[in-house]
Formats: sequence, structure tokens, C-alpha cells
Amino acid sequence: MSSFHSAIDASPFTPLGLSPEIVRAVLEEGYGAPTPIQAKVVPHVIAGRDVLACAQTGTGKTAAFVLPILEQLLRARREQSHIRALVLTPTRELAAQIAERISAYGRHRGVRHAVIYGGVNQRRQEAALRQRPELLVATPGRLLDLMQQGFVRLDSVSHFVLDEADRMLDMGFIHDVRRVTAALPRARQTLLFSATMPRDIEALAQSLLRDPVRVAVTPVSSTAPTIEEAVVFVQKNQKTALLAHLLKDDAVARAIVFTRTKRGANKVSAQLARAGIGAAAIHGNKSQAARERALDGFRNDRTRVLVATDIAARGIDVGGISHVFNFDLPNEPESYVHRIGRTGRAGNTGQAISFCAGEERPLLTGIERLIRRRINVLGHDGTGFSAAPEPPLPAAPGEPTRHDQ
Repeated sequence: MSSFHSAIDASPFTPLGLSPEIVRAVLEEGYGAPTPIQAKVVPHVIAGRDVLACAQTGTGKTAAFVLPILEQLLRARREQSHIRALVLTPTRELAAQIAERISAYGRHRGVRHAVIYGGVNQRRQEAALRQRPELLVATPGRLLDLMQQGFVRLDSVSHFVLDEADRMLDMGFIHDVRRVTAALPRARQTLLFSATMPRDIEALAQSLLRDPVRVAVTPVSSTAPTIEEAVVFVQKNQKTALLAHLLKDDAVARAIVFTRTKRGANKVSAQLARAGIGAAAIHGNKSQAARERALDGFRNDRTRVLVATDIAARGIDVGGISHVFNFDLPNEPESYVHRIGRTGRAGNTGQAISFCAGEERPLLTGIERLIRRRINVLGHDGTGFSAAPEPPLPAAPGEPTRHDQ
């Protein structure tokens, strides 16, 4: 037996039910062992169960659904002219990433696949569809367009994946999603992935899935040691002036500013522009073209500051971010870890500065409980920042203050 066959037999991916050809491709990608979401999801998908999975970007969720769907398509290989598996995803960036992973994992047992998304001429996509793909990755708008034009039929789909469902809702795609699912056969396997599980997602899942297996991975709870974290206690109506002051520092080479709402992102971006600081907002209400222009300007240093909501920021993969500013503290403590993880990457150091108004103190407490430590406090003297912290806001009853620690 060759050493490569031995490696396949010994791989932790083999017991998940994956064929040697797929395990070989996974090993060639440098994967040593499945991530928790992959270990939990893959066997259930191969067994034919519907799955409702709560998993953030960066947990390996793409492989969690691509690997078992490839396996099922290979096991039930047959010649036909219609699509057998559909992955619906909110943005062209995510669609392209998923298609690239399909190519990588299926390299030894080629599965015909195509990717379609808006914002580009559709002729190449029409040509790809004429090649009779077995697996289609698509964004909702372009998929519906091509369905209406007769280029796509979904009546043979047996496997359906709805990726980043909460982001779909945030971007206003829920009606498009329902139009797509109405065109699918009722007898199908459905996998729904979402980073959060608000009531709207639970309701959507209930309407789409049949007796699903529920899977959740433990949220991240630690921040990188390359990130210098600080919090500034500031009144809500002084946040914009404080942000403008900090952004005028030459040390801020490239920054992401996080707001809690889409409206807030627009407001902060406009206020920074009035202060002479070039900034672009990115969120779910922006068109695909507007989001791409904002990202392109940020990536190519035409815009130094990007103002974003949590969900819209998930698709941002830009290096060299020196600072993250939490203009609003997130409602979910885990979001803090993901937000500030945009800086301090690839061995570089970064700074994460959070603004905390009085009413946000409970949110700060939740973050500190998650990361199991206090965040350093920066003091504000009216003209700049000093190393000596001001006294913090009062602690909640029965809770120790920072200086009691």
C-alpha cells in the first residue's frame, strides 16, 4: 500500500464517510483534521438529514456542506441535463469562494459546477449553464433572472444549501429566497447555515427544513495577542468628534469602524466626510455595485476608513488594517472578537478601540465576561488621550469595579 493510501486511511476525515478521492483532495489542501462544525455536520448530511447549523465565518462551514454534497453527488452519479444541488449565498464574493472550494475538493472526481452572480455580464454564465452543471452556486437576484429567462431549471434539485441566512435577511433578500425555494422540489435535503439565530431565521428554518439536526459550534472567546485593546468611556453625543479626532492620527493607516445599525453606518460615514475624513459605508441596504466600489476603494487605499455593520463586514478580506473602532458596542459579545480580529493579522500588530456610552456598560460587561479579562481604559483629557485612565462608569450593583480587580 502506498504512503498516500495509508495517509488517506489514517485521515480523521475518512471516518466521516468521505470517499478516498475527496479525502485525498482535502489532504492536499493541507487539512489535518476536521473542524468542529465539519465533524458535526458532514456525517448527518451524508446520511441525508436536513441540518440547521449556527456557525460563524472562519469555522470551516463551507467545507462542512461542500464535502458531503460532493460525496452524495458522486455516489448517485447519473447523466441528466438539470441541476442536482444548489447553494444560495448572499454575495458574489462568497459565491466565488464556494465555487473555488468545490473545484479544490472535487479535483479527483470532477463534479460539473457553475457559479452565477450579478454585477457582471451574464453571457459567460449562460455558457456555463449550457454545460449541464450538477452543482450550482448562485446569488438570489441573478439566479431569478436566469430562471425567468429559461436558462435555469430547479425541478431536479435534491440538495439545497442556504448559506449565511442571517446576512440574506439583512440584505433584504428574504423574498428572493422564498421565490427560489418555491421552485424547488418538496422532496429534497436542505441545509441552512447562519452565524446568528434570531426569530426570523428560526421561522425561515421551520418553513424550509424537515426534522433538522441542529448543530452549533462553540463561539470564539479569545482575542489575538497581536491586538492592543482599549475602551474609552464617552457620552453618546460625543462619539463622532472622538472618532474624527482619533482618525486624524497618522498611525491610522487603514481602519474599519463598526456600527450597530445600517442607518448608523450611513450617519457616521456622512459625519466623517463633513469632518474632512474620507469614509465609505458598507451594509445590507447598499447595492452590490456600491458595496464593491466601497471595498475596492478601501482595498486600493483610495478610502482609508470603512464604516460597516457586523453582517456586511463578514465578506471583507482586506489586509493591512491597522485599527478597528467599535463606534457602537455589539449586542452579541462574540461579535466583538470577530470585529477586532480584522486587525493584528499575519504577524502584524493592530489596535482595537471601543467607545462605551453609559447605556452600553452592560454590553461591555458581557464582552469582558466572554474574553475573561478587563479591557484597558483610555482616559480623555479633552484634547488628546493619556495613558492614565479616568475613573470608569459605576459598576452594576454587586459587581466589582475595574479598580477592585
